[in-house]
Amino acid sequence: MGAVTGTRPTPKTRAARATARVRHRDGWWAAFFLAPQVLGLLAFLVFPLGFAIVLAFMKWDGLGEKSWVGFDNFAAQLSDPEFGTAVWNTVKLACMTVPVGLALALLVAVALNHVRGKTFYRVVYFLPVITSSVAVAVMWQVILSSGDYGVLNTTVRDWFGVTLPDWLDDPAWVMVAIAVVTIWSSLGLNVVIFLAGLQTIPPSLVEAARIDGAGPVRVFRSVTLPMISPTLFFSTVVAVISSFQAFDQIYVLVNPAHNDGARTIVYQVYDLGFVDFEFGMSSAASLILLALTLLVTLVQFGAQRRFVHYDS
Repeated sequence: MGAVTGTRPTPKTRAARATARVRHRDGWWAAFFLAPQVLGLLAFLVFPLGFAIVLAFMKWDGLGEKSWVGFDNFAAQLSDPEFGTAVWNTVKLACMTVPVGLALALLVAVALNHVRGKTFYRVVYFLPVITSSVAVAVMWQVILSSGDYGVLNTTVRDWFGVTLPDWLDDPAWVMVAIAVVTIWSSLGLNVVIFLAGLQTIPPSLVEAARIDGAGPVRVFRSVTLPMISPTLFFSTVVAVISSFQAFDQIYVLVNPAHNDGARTIVYQVYDLGFVDFEFGMSSAASLILLALTLLVTLVQFGAQRRFVHYDS
């Protein structure tokens, strides 16, 4: 009997096998290039978040044994007057910086949108954003300090004979000073974002509104604001989250340990963890901050249906 020979693969089968080999090889290369990012994400985000969630239900000083305490850390923070002060100061900072900062950035962006040399102005306004936050805080500390060292207070006192408040020492005024520094340092980023949004508005819409007799204010209210409402919504969400996470400039500008008027939630987290070594309490405070941030963000996303207009 003759030997049984297999059928030769068809060209279609050979092409399918070659495609499968190429996809298999490309998959390995994709995994190779994605591995550093995935490992970094796991090491610096997923694992710390999971560890913080577990640690929030424990009592631990960073060196000794961990003991399970359940929701005691959350209850202690919610009943702590210092944590209440931190929450109030954080909300107050957001209420001062978000509307004022975004309104000022929008006005500047509208003004710059009609002048020549937009690139130059973008660079000028964006410089504080890329400047070290510590350097910005030190500069403003020199400007706002009291006594004979503060540039602003001494200048106004010598020229006009008016005594200004102790911006960085008076609990009633320290958050105002922090808000001014925050608005100044973040203005450039919002201006650049708003300029990008303004340049997406079709000129035909503006011309049609002007032909119908609309003045500059009516054009801004009826055309400009609706067209850039997605950009405004994005900037609002980012600004609120950033204000809730304020720490570095406040820590350098003012020492919240000696001024409760500057104590924010993030500083409360730092103080509990790296000063008092109450890492369970610190983790609980950070999770409360996360919950507050998510709640406010969800409210903003729920409200966007009424105020944000997306171009189909």
